[in-house]
Amino acid sequence: MSVCGETVGAGSLPSELVVHIFSFLAGPDRLRASAACSHWRECLFYPALWPRLRLSLRVSPAERPRLEFLMRKCGWFVRELRVQFAADNYPSGGVGAAAVAGEGAAAAGDGEAPPLCPRWLDLLRTYLELVLCVLSSVRNNRNLQKLSLFGDISILQQHGSISNTYLGKVDPDGKKIKQIQQLFEEILGNSRQLKWLSCGFMLQIVTPTSLSSLSNPIANTMEHLSLLDNHIPGNTTLITAVELERFVNLRSLALDFCDFTAEMARVLADSNHVPLHRLSLLVHSVSIMHKSLDSMPEDENWKALTRNSTNLRVYIMAFDVKSDDMLRILKPSIPLERIHFDSYITCVSGAVVDLISRQYDKFLTHFILMNDVIDMSGFPDLSDNRNEDPLVLLAWRCTRLSLLAVHGYTVWAHNLIAIARLRGSDLKVLEVTEESIDFDQGELADQDVDPVHNLIEQVSLGLGRPWHAVMDIELLSVFTEPTRHFYREMQSFSEGI
Repeated sequence: MSVCGETVGAGSLPSELVVHIFSFLAGPDRLRASAACSHWRECLFYPALWPRLRLSLRVSPAERPRLEFLMRKCGWFVRELRVQFAADNYPSGGVGAAAVAGEGAAAAGDGEAPPLCPRWLDLLRTYLELVLCVLSSVRNNRNLQKLSLFGDISILQQHGSISNTYLGKVDPDGKKIKQIQQLFEEILGNSRQLKWLSCGFMLQIVTPTSLSSLSNPIANTMEHLSLLDNHIPGNTTLITAVELERFVNLRSLALDFCDFTAEMARVLADSNHVPLHRLSLLVHSVSIMHKSLDSMPEDENWKALTRNSTNLRVYIMAFDVKSDDMLRILKPSIPLERIHFDSYITCVSGAVVDLISRQYDKFLTHFILMNDVIDMSGFPDLSDNRNEDPLVLLAWRCTRLSLLAVHGYTVWAHNLIAIARLRGSDLKVLEVTEESIDFDQGELADQDVDPVHNLIEQVSLGLGRPWHAVMDIELLSVFTEPTRHFYREMQSFSEGI
């Protein structure tokens, strides 16, 4: 080109070459480069450069123009779309998780919803607009293979179906909600390659009739299905055992525990169904209250399921579930690999932890114990009236344990040292908050030894690496954002087949 006397520059490069060069850029850099000129912008939104799109959106009006631009460019061809709607900064004066779980629940029980500040209503209004933007842009995308939607704003109903009252204020006639539900069904109806469908805590986006929009060929080839929505009114379920019969190729499934019935277990155990590898179950006190546990799988159902699915592993998250209910739920034949307890009102008992360590010693790898109950008398002690601490027994019996996280329960320093010594370097993650650790009077009375320094030293020696207690709980999402943590872990758990 130089010999011929033509102008040489980046704008003279063929589009195919520009696309190839830009394929080495990360997503954010591609977006910045698209602002250089119209030629670059045209090349940068070539479909091959955007096979997957993963967005974490703040529920803020400022996100809308950027989202509309990106979805207008990519929505019609993207093959994998993952969107998290995250209300990062909850307004003061609104209803936080603990408030909803406590005072909010009482108010809802009296038929009156706790008042919301105007900024909360603005958040809900913006949330609906962003959801509409995303769904409308992919409604005609026939290449979509993975669709994952997570709505962190569901913190508004941590403890009950109170969203209708608030949605009624921002969407009085329900038009936006109906439009969102119709768009979601259109996406399912138009899909030709969908293999992965995941929807969690999305404020009524999924209805009991949504899955009927999927054609039989698509349902027959679906590999992952996740429907998690703890505010569906009454005893409504998002999928029935009859509907599940169409999904013969499922490798992984995530549902509300009360929706996972004995009949569903029988469907999955049928020889016509491919072996199930991952099952994630959300146990919520609100669901138990409305739907009960009468239809849950019995031990013989779990035995039949594991005979057909020998590599099945189960992940359970329990929100504010009473210990008596957990003792009913935890059947001996569940191949439980991960369990996460999160409490705002009720605490886990030592009997539950002891049962887990005895029944699932061959499978358990992850154990998370979280308690946000405000009790001025101190944190509950699982070792009360017991010869051995249940957490120490858990570490001793469960030889595959690789993650242990505790907040809001008393962990005695000598027991923490024992846990580290028992599991050693195999315990890849040991997260215990500073305020959860307590010391015996004898340790505190010894003037020659600093108990905190000694604890850090002994645990570090046991683990074979430097260790410190968690000083700031806000730094760990497993403690501060349990719903988002569960959804993110469920996704990786389901993908790790």
